[in-house]
Amino acid sequence: MPRTAVALTLRQQISILMDLVIGVDIGGTKTKIGLVNKEGVCLEKTFFRTREFTDLDDFQFKIKQEVTQLLEKVTGAPKILGCGIGAPNASSKRGTIENAANLQWKGSVPFMEKMQEKMPMPMRLMNDASAAALGELLFGNGKKMQDFIAITLGTGFGAGIVANGRLIDGFDGFAGELGHVDMTIGDGRLTGLGVPGGLEAYVSATGLKRTIMYMQSKYMEESRFRSIAYKDLHGEDITKAAEEADPLALKAFDYTAKIMAKALANFTAFTQPEAFILMGGLVNSGKWILEPLDRYLNTYLLEVYRGKVKLLTSGMEGKTAAICGAAALIWENHQTQ
Repeated sequence: MPRTAVALTLRQQISILMDLVIGVDIGGTKTKIGLVNKEGVCLEKTFFRTREFTDLDDFQFKIKQEVTQLLEKVTGAPKILGCGIGAPNASSKRGTIENAANLQWKGSVPFMEKMQEKMPMPMRLMNDASAAALGELLFGNGKKMQDFIAITLGTGFGAGIVANGRLIDGFDGFAGELGHVDMTIGDGRLTGLGVPGGLEAYVSATGLKRTIMYMQSKYMEESRFRSIAYKDLHGEDITKAAEEADPLALKAFDYTAKIMAKALANFTAFTQPEAFILMGGLVNSGKWILEPLDRYLNTYLLEVYRGKVKLLTSGMEGKTAAICGAAALIWENHQTQ
């Protein structure tokens, strides 16, 4: 038997003795599902494309089907403690997803009520960035911190805020929508929720692509991007171009970092976080975004905060961080048991 098969069998056998939580991360492009243990390790995972399911019931049945198939991979019958779900524009207080820009179900969708009909078990729903912050608090780089802000940089810009050791959820479960703060004081690019000049329209994977187009109109240098249409442009292309010293790629990262640094400096004045914990696709650009961000942040911070705010990347495994964050919604109530 191959070594990988032996290792997998051993892992499955060990998981028989474990309590597990189902973590579901609903994104505009992909929905990721995994089985997570109490240490925040995702033992099994899968995904499917969100946009292939325009009907909510069909989408939820797909989640149930994928969960069933994951459980079949685990030898025996481990105890499932519940299911945590992270989604954009999700209200933890109402159990709804409301007017999410990147999802096809509009209005106020009673997501958790309908999901529990299909999968009767303890279940919690929360904004995906807040769930990520809770994951960092339980499993990641926030474990020894009382005050930090988790920033998710993907298609959009999300934020989860922890202050005095507790997640700030807000009156209606929608705290932390920092990606829709107007950074331009006037007209500007629209965010997914239609806010002109909003942060996520500039600081996100989508925003970076739009900035490349802007740089082509502003500067005359030769660049590989002059022959690439917007629809064919990907974040990885911009990172690779920066590594090859493409002038527009370097300018785009610098422009993005500068706007983000101003925003983080402003957010620092609210809760004085010990750190910003960054995760998501844009963070994969590494030094091209992180180095100018660090430089600009200490320029924009009030003097009383300078040198005190850390910039960290996620302490959870990159490809499963969102799943583990969702699972933390259930594990939070079992950590002392």
